[in-house]
Parts: sequence; C-alpha cells; structure tokens
Amino acid sequence: MLLGERGVFIIELVRRDYVERFAGSVLGSLWAFIWPLVNLFIYIVIFGKMMGARLPGTSDMNAYGVYLAAGLIPWNCFSATIGRSTSVFLDKKNIISKVNTSLPALLVFINLSEIVTYLISMLIFAVFLLFQDFTWRIELLLLPFIFYLQQIMAFTIGIFAATLTIFLRDTKELIGIILQLWFWFTPIVYLADILPDMAQRLLLLNPAFGLIDAYHRLFVFNQVPNLSKLIILTIIVHLLLILFYKMFRVLERDIRDFL
Repeated sequence: MLLGERGVFIIELVRRDYVERFAGSVLGSLWAFIWPLVNLFIYIVIFGKMMGARLPGTSDMNAYGVYLAAGLIPWNCFSATIGRSTSVFLDKKNIISKVNTSLPALLVFINLSEIVTYLISMLIFAVFLLFQDFTWRIELLLLPFIFYLQQIMAFTIGIFAATLTIFLRDTKELIGIILQLWFWFTPIVYLADILPDMAQRLLLLNPAFGLIDAYHRLFVFNQVPNLSKLIILTIIVHLLLILFYKMFRVLERDIRDFL
C-alpha cells in the first residue's frame, strides 16, 4: 500500500511538472511535442543541409544531422536529469517540510519527467528515420538497456549532488560547469577521430562516451555497441549507486534539518 501511495505521489509530481511547465500557454502540453520537433529540425536541416555538414565516408546530406540527434537527445535527458536532481531537495522544500515524503522519490520524479521528454523526442526522431533509408536492425533492441544505464548513471550522480547541495550550496553552479565541460569532452557534435591520440585515450575514462558511442553505432554507423565496455560501466555505476545511497541514508536526517 505504501509503495502504491508513493507511486501515485511520484506520478502526480510528474503530471504537475508538465502542467506548470506550460501553464498559461495557448497550446499547453502540445509544446512538449513542438520543442523536440524544432530541435530535430535544427539538427537535421540547419546543421545537416544548410551548413553542409558531412560525416566522413558518406555522401548522405542527413547523416550528420542524424549523428547530432542520436547524441544530443540522450545527452539532453541525461544532463537535465542531473541538473534538476542537484537542487530538487531545495526546490521541493515546501513539500518536504509539509509532507512526510521519501526524498529519493523526488529524484525518481525528476528522472521520470525527463524520460517523458526523451521518449517524445525519440518518437519524433523515429518518425523521421522512417522516411530515410534507415535499416531497422535487431541490435536496436539494445536501446532500452543503454537508456536504462544512462538514467541509472544520472540518478546515481543526482543523489550524490543533491545530498552535497544541502551542505554546500555552490554545488548547483559547480555541477552546471561540470556538465558544460563534460558535454564538450564527449563526441556529440564532433567525431572522436578528429581528436589527438592523447585525447582519444582520455575519452576511454569518460563514462558518457561509452553511452553516446553506443547510440551513434546503432543509429549512424550500423554497428553493434561495445558490450564489454557497457557491462563494465553497468557494474561500476551500480556499485556507486549503492555507495551514494548508503551515504544519503546516513545523512538523511541532517538533510531534513538543514532544509
């Protein structure tokens, strides 16, 4: 029963998040579809055609746009989840102080809210691919696993950052800077091959590279993702999740007091 009530609470937060996001607008929740459509238009048309961007080894005018979309859509979900999770305890202080709610449930709510946006964007992306010469291969069944790993990583970083923010308010700004640098250190708008050898070796230490590379392999290069790297990353992320969650549980009382 408690789990059911908590689930209803999380779903209500997600619903309210979308209502408040588009409150007062004429089109309302339609903006949730318009923004991804506009972004995809920018990726495909502006970068892929008008700017003449091309990927090496292909003459397809849309190839670079697909490359951008395949990397930016998951990255936007990943970074937004971390960014919003960092300050969620402060942002929902009024709810925490009035209702005896589960703090991790607030992180789950942020995750689910960004997942909805991601699914809308991917749906529009898939519709675009239907009109392209895209081969729908069985390897695409790996997408749920890759996305799960992506969001578990975001949740793990989020619970650590949200805890730290309570005791060090500068954490929110610091996370914003880290995400900006992290974005440019991940081959999303460029190919890893253009980097010097030393930088390419350093990329192996970037956990987001393995995820974005998996998306690019599936949607752009018609390759199977590097499963061994993804499995290693899965083990590391889950170990960190356990560690950070235990840290959070130890500090939970102090978190509520500092709020």
